[in-house]
Amino acid sequence: MNLADIIGNEESRLARFPVAREKIFLSHAAVTALPHCAAQAMADYAYSSCKDHQEFPEFMETMNETRRLSANLIGAEFSEIALLGPTSLGLSLFAKGISWEPNDEVICYLDDYPANVYPWMELERVGVKIKYLKPEKPGEITPELVRSLISEKTRLVALASCNYLTGYRIDVDAIGKMLSTKNILFALDGIQTCGAFPTPVEHVDFMSADAHKWLLGPMAIGIVYVKKKNFDLLRPTLLGAWNVRSPDYITQETISFHNTARRYEPGVLNASGIVGLKAVLEMIQEIGLETISERLLVLKSNLVSQLESLGYEIHGPKDGINASSITTFNHEKQKASIVFEKLNEAGIVSSCRKNRQGEEFLRFSPHFYNTEREIDQAMGVLAKLSH
Repeated sequence: MNLADIIGNEESRLARFPVAREKIFLSHAAVTALPHCAAQAMADYAYSSCKDHQEFPEFMETMNETRRLSANLIGAEFSEIALLGPTSLGLSLFAKGISWEPNDEVICYLDDYPANVYPWMELERVGVKIKYLKPEKPGEITPELVRSLISEKTRLVALASCNYLTGYRIDVDAIGKMLSTKNILFALDGIQTCGAFPTPVEHVDFMSADAHKWLLGPMAIGIVYVKKKNFDLLRPTLLGAWNVRSPDYITQETISFHNTARRYEPGVLNASGIVGLKAVLEMIQEIGLETISERLLVLKSNLVSQLESLGYEIHGPKDGINASSITTFNHEKQKASIVFEKLNEAGIVSSCRKNRQGEEFLRFSPHFYNTEREIDQAMGVLAKLSH
């Protein structure tokens, strides 16, 4: 499978992405519609599970292959991957699993998605000080801004790889390298880039990303990454027969965790989600992440050009290394929530979001299988509304 086979052959595209038969789906930064490969894999698994128990031998190999594919996607080792979702579960495991000292400091961004703020905010209960980044523009988290807030007490920095509202992609490598030289931990919410743009973890200590956005996978399953050197530092806070050694299902007198990231998986996993995740990871690998990234920026350029010609203001990067497939916009003469409903009525799936000040914005987030024709159709609806 290659990208040309998908967007150059409408029959093939619709077969692979059935949602496109009924709607123009431009909301992958929210919750994706499943591609056929994921739905079929999950259906096959469900049917097999009515003929045998749910952890039949083939599934165990599927689970291992999903770990391998997940590790390959982010440049990690097989042993550093736990298969857990949603994203907030992994982030909470990171926050709760470290032994914090009074007056430790954590740096994060208050206007990040709440799942990557509340777990850290909760640490104030044990004496951790939370320091909030204040970028000049929403979501614009730079290495320089992070550096400006670091002190000798900074223990960890928690960031999103891409801001959910403005689509600003941070420089994960640059920030990670800078933090590593200062022996500061780096935790990443990777849900808005995994499956869309490279999300390298060479200089990241912890990362969590559910599959239900750019990975095009099911909800409540995802990739949790813990760098191997941090296994002892990050103690599992959810315990069960899966992650604590229990030979022959017999409870031992002492707790001994498995020596891989399985130590963060306390019990039976979301098997249906895992087979769906494997299917989409195989698809992404086959197409190529770099190819996907390039395609998304082409669609972005098209969107920005047409939106600006209709008088919409773009919020967030329009191009360049910090741009993503998230394009957020509004119009001084239109209420975004009303336009959102009109788009919905026309079969165009978008998102409507607010900032802290209560201002409303529309958000388009197309994926690689969306076409220029679909973008043009969406712009046609907006053009009618602007008159």
